[in-house]
Amino acid sequence: MMISSLNPLFTTHRSGVIAQQFFASSAAASINSVSSLKIAACSKTKLVDQSPLRQSGNHQLLSWDFNHLQSLRNDYAEEKYVSRCEVLKEQVKMMLDQEMEVVNQLELIDDLQRLGLSYHFGDEITSVLSGIYNRKSMNKMRNQWGLYATCLEFRLLRQHGFDVSQEIFDCFKDEKGDFRPSLCEDSKGMLYLYEASYLESENEESNLEMAGKFAAKTLKKNLDEKRVDQDLVALVQHALELPLHWRMMRLEARWFIDIYEERSNRNPILLELAKLDFNIVQAAHQNDLTSTLRWWRSTCLAEKLTFARDMMVENFFWTVGIISDPQHGNGRRLLTKVVALITAIDDIYDCYGTLDELEIFTTAVERWDVNSIDQLPDCMKICFLALYNFVNEMAYDALKEQGVNIIPYLRKSWADLCKAYLQEAKWFFSGEVPTLQQYLNNAWISISAPAFLVHAYFCVDYPINKDHLQYLDNYHKIIRCSAMILRLTNDLGTSPESEVLNVGDVPKSIRCYMKETGACEEKAREHLRFLIIEAWKQMEEAQTLDSPFSSTFNGIAVNLARMGLCMYQHGDGHGHQNSEPRDRIFALLFEPICCLA
Repeated sequence: MMISSLNPLFTTHRSGVIAQQFFASSAAASINSVSSLKIAACSKTKLVDQSPLRQSGNHQLLSWDFNHLQSLRNDYAEEKYVSRCEVLKEQVKMMLDQEMEVVNQLELIDDLQRLGLSYHFGDEITSVLSGIYNRKSMNKMRNQWGLYATCLEFRLLRQHGFDVSQEIFDCFKDEKGDFRPSLCEDSKGMLYLYEASYLESENEESNLEMAGKFAAKTLKKNLDEKRVDQDLVALVQHALELPLHWRMMRLEARWFIDIYEERSNRNPILLELAKLDFNIVQAAHQNDLTSTLRWWRSTCLAEKLTFARDMMVENFFWTVGIISDPQHGNGRRLLTKVVALITAIDDIYDCYGTLDELEIFTTAVERWDVNSIDQLPDCMKICFLALYNFVNEMAYDALKEQGVNIIPYLRKSWADLCKAYLQEAKWFFSGEVPTLQQYLNNAWISISAPAFLVHAYFCVDYPINKDHLQYLDNYHKIIRCSAMILRLTNDLGTSPESEVLNVGDVPKSIRCYMKETGACEEKAREHLRFLIIEAWKQMEEAQTLDSPFSSTFNGIAVNLARMGLCMYQHGDGHGHQNSEPRDRIFALLFEPICCLA
């Protein structure tokens, strides 16, 4: 779905006047006609002679106004707001230290997480949850709590790495092992059971998954019959659209602040802190964005790679969703550059290079050799050198500051990515449609998540633990699971029904499955959704049982998977820029929340 006019974005957005300041009009790129192939958003042209006719990427992207973005000024970076935030944080710490009912402690922690504030209180939250986990009287208390509080306890403890058995729910089941029918009247309990069910790990009994399906069915029925309390309706609808555990947390915080403000039992201290903190963090993100925009302009890649997507703001939005805490500004800036380079190289393989050129480019990356690029077009030389300089500079800083040579790990991640891109190009040029397993064996790498996460490790794990490097080199299970979820969500979102069987594009998982099994498209999509659920279970186990990495890195891997769902839930939110992803970008990066004095 392409944007045919700028007007709908300006008129439908709630801050349309502001929106016009950020966009610069751009004419659609001219498109050469190549035989009778139906051309997708970005397609390839086969080599027919020594002077190949090249295909421009038909991206039709809206441009952001660079000069206006560079002139952004955010008042919430001022000291008076930061000081007020510190006062409010101390008051919340006192709340966490107070003696209160266990249910109230859990609700406070849940609110802090959903409001985007929990990163301020990591030690305090861990201390409270440890105390709850180690209480010997908890089983008796759960019988008194009811389903809602038990599900909340289960979800929060599992989120924070505590080993909690599904047996916690046995007291709510009948003699057949089914949840008691009387629980269907408890919509709040059903909502929290539904949310808790998405914390299931691999190799567990499927009871929790069945509980989630039971809860979802009950909630839908209760909604249809208008038997859900009004203050719960928005939460139930929101959860059924996408469970909390799968949501991009920064975007969720922006949504939940509005929901929390409407609560009759809202805590004014939490509400003020949530709004203020959101705006302060937004100011930090704007500084990161302007820095990466200056870097991008200095590379001249947008100017030299005219066929490639120029979308640095969207690239930055990805990193905000993956690592939003303000203290990780340097990592956010570096990872935005990684995403930008991935996008440029992806477009070289998808939109520009002949098969011979792509093989030369892949070999140059694999050898890490600038002397291998002489036969390439200038734009591909420039892209290689931009990658080469970025990686070497990042490795130089690591060697200077920590005494570890990380070039072999970064280089391997880019070589693996380019080899995966090359394999897709070979499938395209030959017209071959691989089996689903052949496709996925390559596609979890070509989605670029392993390359991204290898760089992310060196951005956030200080000091570098040399014992971890072998797990990076072999792509630990948590990296593979995150990559698989991103790949499958991408394929679901970027394969519109009208283009699933399009022969003018690289085959994706839906088409591979349909060709291999003879299944219809809906069955293929259903199979991919099943694979996504299974990958989430595997990732839950990977991060809780055997991940050698820090909780920060584990969180980045999980958040990358969440960004896949955020960007591709309703179509291609990255490559085809309709109003919804743009509205999300404005809400997170440019529109502060009103804070009344």
